[in-house]
This record gives sequence, structure tokens and C-alpha cells, in this order.
Amino acid sequence: MTLPTPLIQANALLALRGTAGWPVVLDCGFDLFDTGAGHAAYLQAHLPGAHYAHLDHDLSGPKTERGSIDGGRHPLPAREAFAATLAGWGIGPDTPVVAYDAQGGPYAARAWWLLRWMGHTAVAVLDGGPQSWLAAGGPVESGPAQKPPSQAAYPLRAPGMPTVHAAGLWQGLGRLAVVDARAGERFRGEVEPLDARAGHIPGARHRFFKDNLAADGRFLDAAALREAFEGFGQAPEEVVHQCGSGVTACHNLLAMEAAGLPGRVLYPGSWSEWSSDPTRPVANG
Repeated sequence: MTLPTPLIQANALLALRGTAGWPVVLDCGFDLFDTGAGHAAYLQAHLPGAHYAHLDHDLSGPKTERGSIDGGRHPLPAREAFAATLAGWGIGPDTPVVAYDAQGGPYAARAWWLLRWMGHTAVAVLDGGPQSWLAAGGPVESGPAQKPPSQAAYPLRAPGMPTVHAAGLWQGLGRLAVVDARAGERFRGEVEPLDARAGHIPGARHRFFKDNLAADGRFLDAAALREAFEGFGQAPEEVVHQCGSGVTACHNLLAMEAAGLPGRVLYPGSWSEWSSDPTRPVANG
């Protein structure tokens, strides 16, 4: 069975249980304000065989001495380092992978985007997270995952997902459609609990990532997502997604992919990088 992408439903994943098609599963649960909570929850209960993918340690690279001004709070990992991380989880270039979290999908979406960035196509996010898995009757395990069999180094290929850096984004303001995935109060500049300044990139449009979800925690259907995102109305390479640190923006990118609108661009440093440089313009409201 070919892995459904970019989203997989719990019943479809459950049907793979015990077959040769069972994927490598990544539990990406995280809490920005309690960075150990996700791993603690993982140890209590996780999908069978799942490995824990920590946002700070596995799905991000180290900050430079200058902090967020170079790459934001969650810089992209070096491609060589992430290739080694993938191999450590037993992931090769043809291995099916499913990522999930219990927070509505932003951290799983980051894992999905990173794998796609590495040129990996057989990767999906579990729609509805562990809640949907449990509702479908799926079993869980506790404790750490077993070490996977030795895996050859993951090959480095051309990036499969486009990015833009701060300088290129600044030059493109007014031409590029910038889409901000943060909560409305942060976008408007009313509060800023994490980053240097409040507000948003001038001209940015707002699409809170949680608006991609229905009341049951699963993604809206493709037609509803397409209707929401087609309003940006520009060529894929001219739509840039950002958030606080390049994480929840991946949720909007995943939603657009699910809507049949691939090819959009990520600004990895996002607001945490942009706001750290006092020379960059900021808008409010």
C-alpha cells in the first residue's frame, strides 16, 4: 500500500499495523513553554514503535552566538546533521514516515516539511493526531522506542522545499504575499510573549494555523482549505509563509499541500529573526 500523503487518516494507518508497509512513526509532541513536557508525554504513551522527535534537539539546529537574529528561535538544522538524525531513526530515502503530535499538528508539520526539504516524499502527518488514533481503536505503548536496525547514511539531495531568507524577503515586500500563522493577538502586536518586538512584517496577511482545523481536530477538507488559501492569488513562488520561528508556518504549508496548492515558500527565521533586527520595519494592527 502506498502511503497517503500529505495527511493520513487514523483508520488507514491502523490498516497498516502488522504489515510490511508500517511506517517509521515520529511523535513530535512539544510545548514551547515547557520543553520537556512532550518527551514526558511520549514516555507515558505513544503509537507503537514511535520515536520521539524533539523540536529543539532534532527538528532544529543550534542558535548562533548572536541568537535569534541569525535564523530565529528554531533555525533549520544543517542538512548533514538532519540526515544523520533520519538515519538514527532508521529512515532511508524510501522509508514511509508518519509524524504526529497532540497539539493540532504544528510540530508534526515541521517534521513533515523537513523531510520534504530533504527530498523525502513518502511522509505524512496523522490527521487528528493521537486523539484520532485512539478513537479508531489504535493501541499505544509506553517507554522509549527500541533502537532501529543500522541504517546507511541518508543521502543528501537537492532541497525539495523552497525557502527565503530575511534579506530576500525584505527586498520582495510589496511583491510577495507574506502569510503569518501566529495567533491574532500576536499578529496585531497586542502581545508578544516570545520575541524581541510585537507586530508583524509589513503587508503580511493573517492565517492562524488553527483555522486549518475542524472542531474534531482534523484538517478541514481540501475544498475548504483551497477556498481559504486561493485568496492569496499569487504564483506559488510568491507566497511566503512565516510564523514565530518557522514551525506553525509549516502547518499552513501542509494545509495548502492538502488543498492541492503545493510549492509555497517558507521563511524559516520568521518573526523571531525579523523582529530581532531593529533596522527591519514592523507593522501593527
